[in-house]
Amino acid sequence: MPFTLPRALSAGLLSASLLLAAGGAPASALDDTQRSEFETLIHDYLVKNPEVIQEAIGELQKRQEAAEATRRKSQIAAMKDDIYTSPHAVVVGNPKGDVTLVEFFDYNCGYCKRSLGDLVDLIKNDPKLRVVLKEFPVLGPGSVEAAQVAVGVRMVAPDKYFAFHQKLLGDRGQANKAKALAAAKDVGVDSDKLEAAIADPEVRVTLEQSMKIADSLGINGTPSYVLGDELIVGAVGHDQLKGAIQAVRNCGKTQC
Repeated sequence: MPFTLPRALSAGLLSASLLLAAGGAPASALDDTQRSEFETLIHDYLVKNPEVIQEAIGELQKRQEAAEATRRKSQIAAMKDDIYTSPHAVVVGNPKGDVTLVEFFDYNCGYCKRSLGDLVDLIKNDPKLRVVLKEFPVLGPGSVEAAQVAVGVRMVAPDKYFAFHQKLLGDRGQANKAKALAAAKDVGVDSDKLEAAIADPEVRVTLEQSMKIADSLGINGTPSYVLGDELIVGAVGHDQLKGAIQAVRNCGKTQC
């Protein structure tokens, strides 16, 4: 709905214009008296109707959000291969699923921990869902260490990655290298091979790619999801994710 000035304010602006016309002054100029009358008119109206300011701010926010959504859609389209089919990411669920949900997460993110059950349930109950997991360590050195180990697990034992992921993300306390290595060992990953993989340049390339995508999309928190050509920010819950996935199936958007 386009923003329109309140009728009284519009009338006041019209009156100011008529003042200019009556005085024969150029439309781009106001003399001191006309300027004072115009400013007083606006001031008095806003003092009597302060809700107009809130309305205008709300409309500005809507326009800014719409512009940002449009920009993100363009960025997602430009980076779709890196987002959806990168060889540096992990795919769980159905690799040939008809809808792909991409999650950016941090092993020290409390909201990611709470959202883990939502993701597991979605994968369990939706046989057509493909999920891409992208390490996005933004919560300190421990997060970076855990992410490095996670990439190593993907390299040496991709079939054990999701078990490792659930183990580490489900653990209490701060994740770091030691905790990540212990989680990997618990799910059967070879410790020597894993240590060697962590030193591989592939680890750095993988995490840099996640950071690049996140920066382009304006992602600054976890969990964040890419679904279709839209970004979903935050731990929105099982039902909202499930509804958005079904909507993408039905109409190509997260809300039909």
